[in-house]
Amino acid sequence: MKEKLFELTAEQLKEIAVALQEKVNIGLEKDGEELACIPTYICPKTDGIAGKALVLDLGGTNYRAAVIELGKDGKADLHPDNGWKKDLCIMKTPGFTQEQLFKEQADLIDEICDEPMPIGYCFSYPAASQPDGDAKLIRWTKGVDIKEMVGQPVGTPLMNYLNSLNRIHYTGVKVINDTVASLFAGLTHPGYDAYIGLIVGTGTNMAAFIPAEKIGKIAGTYTAGGLLPVNFESGNFVPPYLTPVDDEVDHRSINAGNQRFEKAVSGMYLGEILKATFPEAKFEEPFDARKLTGMLSYPDVYKTEYVDAARAIYKRSAQLVAASLAGLINLLATQKPGIKTVCLTAEGSLFWSEDKNGKKYHEMVLEYLHNTLTDLGHSQIKVDITQMDNANLIGSAIAALS
Repeated sequence: MKEKLFELTAEQLKEIAVALQEKVNIGLEKDGEELACIPTYICPKTDGIAGKALVLDLGGTNYRAAVIELGKDGKADLHPDNGWKKDLCIMKTPGFTQEQLFKEQADLIDEICDEPMPIGYCFSYPAASQPDGDAKLIRWTKGVDIKEMVGQPVGTPLMNYLNSLNRIHYTGVKVINDTVASLFAGLTHPGYDAYIGLIVGTGTNMAAFIPAEKIGKIAGTYTAGGLLPVNFESGNFVPPYLTPVDDEVDHRSINAGNQRFEKAVSGMYLGEILKATFPEAKFEEPFDARKLTGMLSYPDVYKTEYVDAARAIYKRSAQLVAASLAGLINLLATQKPGIKTVCLTAEGSLFWSEDKNGKKYHEMVLEYLHNTLTDLGHSQIKVDITQMDNANLIGSAIAALS
């Protein structure tokens, strides 16, 4: 009965929520903590956002560009439909340069944009937000290593390159990551008391708006006030009640000791958890979350004990996500008493996956989130989960036009 290894009680979920809240509070006060809690120095407009923006999305080595027009009614019009896409695996080529990257990006932009406008850039590599809305590259990941860009702004040099082509003058650039982009995209649904951006796919992360005066580590350096989006880097959270199997998965990983929450929750690792649970078994490679959910939906070709354990791992992932969200909402309710409605914009293939013989992932998250919030004394808070096409692009346009 190895599936019992992954069971979590209601009381344990409450403890995990409280632990997340405590770690966020610490990260808001000091740099270098378990949860980085990185402020993004862009205060988006909450209403009346209107205009056109060129939006770029560089995630992994997939690149998208589009023109988004936001109407005053909050609706987003994407030109051309679904944007233009490009595989930029060439970025991994040894010796690949910034100039080459900018040229590859410019070639696609030239096809779609014919008038001056601001740029919103969703840049999904580790970067530190700057007060001017740009971001400095901390390091490359995912096999990319363009050395001259490390430690430098990623938005302004690209905009200057595009303007040097003397065809169109771009009027400014704002850089955000994918979790903050999802957070911003939720603003197209006005009227909520709080907003959260969530990613649960290959990796996991959360973002929310925090009053600037509650972010102690920027006191004295940021004086504008208002609500600031914060990228919590919550995948690095170390929750209580991890198991020896989780320890083994962490030990085998290339970044042992880091991203412990992500390794218990995200699509990249769920299959690794199952394999570590049955070290004597032979599973096909790679065995990721997509194959694990396939096992749940079509169990007849697998041993019953494997399927039972896979379903327990899948359920625990949803419970941990729910507990982390409950901890964050508890924090937001502490900062702003009276919160009754929360808009959660959720992205990621795992979050929207389903077990054809059981509950869908997002349904389990919502159920355990409500139960844990009730246990924390917030039964009155209603959370609406939103799935939005092109959230990265829409959020980037909001950033550009704010």
